[in-house]
Amino acid sequence: MASVIGVRFKNAGKLYYFDPGVFWPTAGDAVIVETVRGIEYGEVVTGVKEVSDELITPPLKKVIRIATADDAQHDAENRAREKDALALCQKKVQEHKLQMKLVGCEYTFDNSKILFYFTSDKRVDFRALVKDLAAAFHTRIELRQIGVRDEAKMMGGLGMCGRPVCCAQFLGDFQPVSIKMAKEQNLSLNPTKISGICGRLMCCLKYEEDHYEATRKRMPRVGREVVTPDGNGTVVDLNILKETVRVRIPKGDSAEQKDYPLEQVQRVQSARPAKKQRNEENDDDTNTPDEASVEEYAGEEGLTPDEALAEIEEFAEEDSAEEEMADAVSDADEQDNTEKQ
Repeated sequence: MASVIGVRFKNAGKLYYFDPGVFWPTAGDAVIVETVRGIEYGEVVTGVKEVSDELITPPLKKVIRIATADDAQHDAENRAREKDALALCQKKVQEHKLQMKLVGCEYTFDNSKILFYFTSDKRVDFRALVKDLAAAFHTRIELRQIGVRDEAKMMGGLGMCGRPVCCAQFLGDFQPVSIKMAKEQNLSLNPTKISGICGRLMCCLKYEEDHYEATRKRMPRVGREVVTPDGNGTVVDLNILKETVRVRIPKGDSAEQKDYPLEQVQRVQSARPAKKQRNEENDDDTNTPDEASVEEYAGEEGLTPDEALAEIEEFAEEDSAEEEMADAVSDADEQDNTEKQ
């Protein structure tokens, strides 16, 4: 365990840990710290706390000092100079006819380096551009290529919901998002409806994914037979958010569909899969199903192999309990017969 503070260098940026040393800054204070890029001005997000060594990337650098009013003014001046630097760099890019799109510019706090961020569909030879910029600014120049998601984070904008994009507001790190999440939530697979302004899948697909997965495991699958207060029927649709099940119930020559709360629907246990034969040469009493049985049962029930194996093991435990009960009843009957004789 180590005592650290969490520092962020820009809005919705990544959180970095630093050793507070003799200082005890609180959330909201500004500090001067040393980073791999040089001396930086950052804002304390979390005060001094104990964290596990596994969460710390060594070496843990110390806080140089608590920022003063002069430091805050110097940082504001750097932010103002970034606009002029970006305009000059854009002019140089056009002169060199480079296929790159400038996104942003950053000065380090001690003005030892200027970083330019750009996007491009291919590799760019910007060696001549760096020489011109170094001659113009008389400092170290670094050009860094970023992806479209990072571009959206830096530029900001409005999402389909009408609110500022999440990555520019509060998301420190990008979470993996897959098309499977859209399918799980029964969303339209139209790319224009599930993509953000960056052209990638929307980050908000990740927000409710855990709830959908947990709730779907508690609900019967589409096509499975269930028992309802109005009789047996077949599941035709699920509403994950309302936790209701739509069931088709036969009514004579026709059928009707009705929605039921999850609590009023019970699954009908299907035939249990075959178990693997016990090895007569081995005295092990375990009854482990073979892979073929697991795959077959998973295909029939629409389960993953792990889920199918879990259900099979549950069936095995129920069978074992029933066998023990039957043996106990049989022993009791034999004892009664012996006493009567």
